[in-house]
Amino acid sequence: MASRNQSTVTEFTLSGLSHSLELQVSFFALFLILYLITLAGNLLIMAAVHVEPHLRSPMYFFLSNLSFLDMCYSTVTIPKMLSIVFSENKTITFKQCISQLFFLHFFGGTECFLLTAMAYDRYVAICNPLRYHIIMNHRFCRWLVAASWLAGFIHSFSQAFLTYQMPFCGPNKINHFFCDVHPLSVLACSDTFFIEIFIVANSGMISLTCFVVLLFSYLGIITTVLKIRSAEGRRKAFSTCASHLLVVTFFFGPCIFIYLRPSVNYSADKLVSVLYTVLTPMLNPIIYTLRNQEMKNALKKLTRGRVSPQEIMKGESKV
Repeated sequence: MASRNQSTVTEFTLSGLSHSLELQVSFFALFLILYLITLAGNLLIMAAVHVEPHLRSPMYFFLSNLSFLDMCYSTVTIPKMLSIVFSENKTITFKQCISQLFFLHFFGGTECFLLTAMAYDRYVAICNPLRYHIIMNHRFCRWLVAASWLAGFIHSFSQAFLTYQMPFCGPNKINHFFCDVHPLSVLACSDTFFIEIFIVANSGMISLTCFVVLLFSYLGIITTVLKIRSAEGRRKAFSTCASHLLVVTFFFGPCIFIYLRPSVNYSADKLVSVLYTVLTPMLNPIIYTLRNQEMKNALKKLTRGRVSPQEIMKGESKV
């Protein structure tokens, strides 16, 4: 494994999304609006879950954590991308670059595990409804969230540590709008084959673990739902999982394309990265609110100022 003291590069230059000034200005306006929508939407979700008594189930506890993760996840990349649009200095120091990579994988990895925990929650709710509140009790839900954060930290630390071992001697221009494993590995000035194998294996292990849990959860859900005799009952059961399944598809699809392969420069990488770093965090609140009447009612109540101080205090005691 290469040693870090072989590196002479102290900073990198981010190429951004485009070299055209007109496109950069358009991207700046677009992504600033999307970022503000992301912050507003996820903050509203968190506030609604916090103060609304009807949203104290494990599902909404997980959703509140997901909203927090989405805000953090988009904040890792979008502000830096916006700052370099009108700046002549489009550089990022080596330490800042590794830090950005670390937090990107920290929040992203945690979200992978949290979405998997949410799939298990839906599995218990549909396949074992009579014991749902016994199994998904407050303590177990908190444990699942804590375990997701811990697993995300271990994943991100390993990714950042392995990338840190790569020697960088020049060139130092990253063909991306943020620091990530693959854009950095192609700049390494020695063979990084074994490091890349470890990186892909790490991502693959996470993907496989989450995929297996997701697969068995939804196989159990589908099997149970198909046994329901009434069409209306099946529709209601599937509707409780539709939002989560849509979010999982939007998040895992692009991530699998990016991370479960060796470092190769694909022209589509930047576009695919926009999907899971910009669009998915913005769409998650929309997906969950449009398909959820309870959440829509809570948001209406919150935005119209109909939440009493007593309900706010009660929110402190929820899951």
